[in-house]
Amino acid sequence: MKKLCAFAAIIFGVFAPTTALPVSTSITDKDVRIALNDLDVALQRRQQYIKTRQNSIDTLCSRLKASSTLNDSLEYMLAIGEAYTSFNADSAIVYLRRGIDRANGDILTRMTLLYGTQMSLVGLSNRAIEIYESINPDSLPADLQVAYHTGARQMYSYVASSFSDYHVFADSMNVRALESQQKLIGLLPKNTDLYKINLGEYYLLTGQINKARVVLAELLDNLPKENNLRARAAHMLHQIASADGDENLSTYYLAQSAISDISSATLEVLSLQELGTRMYSRGEIERAYLYLTTALANAVECHASARMLESSRALPLIEQSYRHQENLLHRRSYVIIFILIVLLLCVAAALAFVRLEMKRTARLQAHLAEANRLKEVYISRFLSLCSIYMEKLTQFSKMVERKLSTGSTAELLRMTKSGRFIEEQSRDFYEVFDDAFLHICPTFASDVNKLLRPDAQIELQPGTRMNTDLRILAFMRLGVDDAARIGQMLNYSINTIYAYRNRLKARAISRDTFEDDIAAIGS
Repeated sequence: MKKLCAFAAIIFGVFAPTTALPVSTSITDKDVRIALNDLDVALQRRQQYIKTRQNSIDTLCSRLKASSTLNDSLEYMLAIGEAYTSFNADSAIVYLRRGIDRANGDILTRMTLLYGTQMSLVGLSNRAIEIYESINPDSLPADLQVAYHTGARQMYSYVASSFSDYHVFADSMNVRALESQQKLIGLLPKNTDLYKINLGEYYLLTGQINKARVVLAELLDNLPKENNLRARAAHMLHQIASADGDENLSTYYLAQSAISDISSATLEVLSLQELGTRMYSRGEIERAYLYLTTALANAVECHASARMLESSRALPLIEQSYRHQENLLHRRSYVIIFILIVLLLCVAAALAFVRLEMKRTARLQAHLAEANRLKEVYISRFLSLCSIYMEKLTQFSKMVERKLSTGSTAELLRMTKSGRFIEEQSRDFYEVFDDAFLHICPTFASDVNKLLRPDAQIELQPGTRMNTDLRILAFMRLGVDDAARIGQMLNYSINTIYAYRNRLKARAISRDTFEDDIAAIGS
């Protein structure tokens, strides 16, 4: 009893503040984030790792079926039992039970020890303890003593974790596990990884934190991530960092431990569950849900009752994280729906705007087409007028030449003084100008009258389309504002043009803006 209390005191003092020295580390938030991302990638490949391990076991099973001797069959049964360890406890028990019924000697002892360890994992603690207590390790050869204490350390640890709520019993199991580990360290070759992991754990459990940190860190650096010993080393380093209050380092080591568990297809694990709980406390609900549900799935697939019991304690967190995830998805759905509605309204508004722009463009195109047509008509009229004047000039030149050749200069002088020739040309010009301008502004006369007082409207004689008032205003509408140029084209003096313009302005409703209003007609 004194020995039991001494070992218990050692264990209870493991994480006392006076024994743990501060950890000096350069692990940052970024390093933790990278480690968690690596774990997420490993979880995406989880089924691939499991399939690879199962394929290896299937190969051993095929060789078992093909074995021709009892010794070969027993060796394969033991190998299959070991391969199923931490992967599928029920299958491991089945193959080991078959082997135990047929084996004897050393291989029977190995199978029995491994069988006892699996019993503790599936919750049959009494049977596991009974098996180990029925064997005297001191009577075994050295290699079987290693197997005995390796299995005993693991078995008593499983039992202790299964009865963690019963502290006295759990503490006694931990003391037995520590006793087996102490004996195991004395049996193992010192250059092996198995020796180093047990030595590091022993240092940890006996409060030699700095020694444990050195041994475990070196082991972690030298082992590949697929090695399950690396998962154990990282988990113990997490315990040290957690006791020192270094959350970043603790989380980092938990992630490294979980990565090795996943990569080695080890389903009997704690790191992923502990990490899920930590993610929940940090508010990373998505990760918490993923890690906790995967940890529970691992325990179920492994048929490890002890681990299922521990994982079941996280069920409230899993439910809460699930509810949080569900609420988050609902909120995201509402946001997405709202965004889609806004986008649809924007699209509808854009389509309406595009439709209006298309109509406006169509109107502009129609207006432009009409303007082009009017331009062509105007050019045609201008060319026609030029042609008429060329024809008139040719006829006049011939007539002058004829009169001069016959000496009728007096008659020629009389014709030019009479002004009849100019009047005829002006009449032709008015006709062509009126026709061309009214094609551009067909409602020009009525538009002008809208700008004049009711008692001062322009009234056209029957059969006429424009008069001198309208022609002067037409030139102003075309941008010809110079009275001299207007007079030249209409065959009037400048004073006459000014007189007409002043009279028209006097008849306007708004004299100040009359000329601008004329320029805006039809625009």
